[in-house]
Amino acid sequence: MDILATIGPLVIMFVLFYFLLIRPQQKRQKAVNQMQNSLKKGDKVVTIGGLHGFVDAIDEDKVVIKCGDGSRLTYDRQAIREVTESAPGTV
Repeated sequence: MDILATIGPLVIMFVLFYFLLIRPQQKRQKAVNQMQNSLKKGDKVVTIGGLHGFVDAIDEDKVVIKCGDGSRLTYDRQAIREVTESAPGTV
């Protein structure tokens, strides 16, 4: 009975940490990976550095982003934070 009294709170704490911290982070990471893998030409994106632009070309692990003044910048696929608008003609 004494073992249950000492280990019980530790188990409860681990379960709480899992459901409050670990599991939501894993869900967010899975959603980000899915978004980065589904990038396509024409998507309006924002990088982790705050650059807004359109996807001009996609390679295995690199993305070429066309900025407002017509310049093209190459970024790693992991540098894309979010897609703000999907390419026209797609859902």
